[in-house]
Order: sequence, then structure tokens, then C-alpha cells
Amino acid sequence: MTMQVGVPGLILILVIALIIFGPKKLPELGRAAGQTLKEFKHSTRELTGDVTDEVKEVRDTISDKKKS
Repeated sequence: MTMQVGVPGLILILVIALIIFGPKKLPELGRAAGQTLKEFKHSTRELTGDVTDEVKEVRDTISDKKKS
């Protein structure tokens, strides 16, 4: 079962975060979350690229063997 958070839910989460962390700390937390997401995407792309390269090598090997 997936839970969907709509606009009212996001506003409530932001208000609670603002109350807990304060207006000075909130931008720092946002930047840290953004940086973490950026690094995660980069790692995912790198891993996907590695797997794609391996699949190409296997296909080339199989293709070469079929030609022989």
C-alpha cells in the first residue's frame, strides 16, 4: 500500500520542520538533503553505467562466438 502526501501534507510537514528546527537551520537542512540526493543520483547513474558496460561486453563476446 502506497501512501500519497498531497500539498496539504507537505505544508504541514514544512510547518512542523520550521517549528522544530527554526528558520536559521532549515535552509542548511535543505541544502544537506539536496546534496545527499545529488550524490545518490550520481552513484546510481555510475552503477547503471557499469552494469550497462558489462552487458555490452557479454553481448559482444556472445556475438563473436556466434560468428566463429
